[in-house]
Amino acid sequence: MNHSNNPQSALVIFSGGQDSTTCLFQAITEFGAANVQAITFAYGQRHAIELQRAAWIAQDLGVKQTVLDLSLISAITNNALMDENMQIDVSGSLPNTFVDGRNTLFLLYAAIYAKSQNIKAIFMGVCETDFSGYPDCRDVFVKSMNVSLNLAMAYDFNIRTPLMYLTKKETWALADKLGAFDYIRQHTHTCYLGVEGGCHECPSCQLREKGLREYLAERG
Repeated sequence: MNHSNNPQSALVIFSGGQDSTTCLFQAITEFGAANVQAITFAYGQRHAIELQRAAWIAQDLGVKQTVLDLSLISAITNNALMDENMQIDVSGSLPNTFVDGRNTLFLLYAAIYAKSQNIKAIFMGVCETDFSGYPDCRDVFVKSMNVSLNLAMAYDFNIRTPLMYLTKKETWALADKLGAFDYIRQHTHTCYLGVEGGCHECPSCQLREKGLREYLAERG
């Protein structure tokens, strides 16, 4: 089959954070920057600095970016990622940073857009190894969503989750393998509180920095 007029392409669900940027580099490595698009969701998150980083990185890497406004979600659910007045609490069975339905919405809207662009591969940086206990980061959820989207749109989506079984240390190692270690360390933002350079205290910062320390110790 001649793919010269219709090259294989990919869509990356892209936040500007460490994980989704690693997925972006993975997609670029496999498909080439010209055949990769990014989709970014503004849903009222406190760490809106990620949106600025995402726009800058996409432009810097020559990847077309589409930004969708999903802030309507704030009308029907409340959580510490979207409410600046709420203290982050990870002591319960589910952290209060969990946004109900977020990854379901992300995958749905990403799939609708991907189909309009004749894209089948969708990359998402979710992980169930070093993660916050979010049910919508689990492999079983992503696989079920893949089946549902294929049925809903009569289309063969292929949802890719290259970080699913990696620890944060291994995610840093993958970034290094992709030649993106320094880039991701310097340009991505992960802090829940939206502090430039990280607050070093929120669960997201602690996970990122612990993984980085472990990888650097191993890397030597």
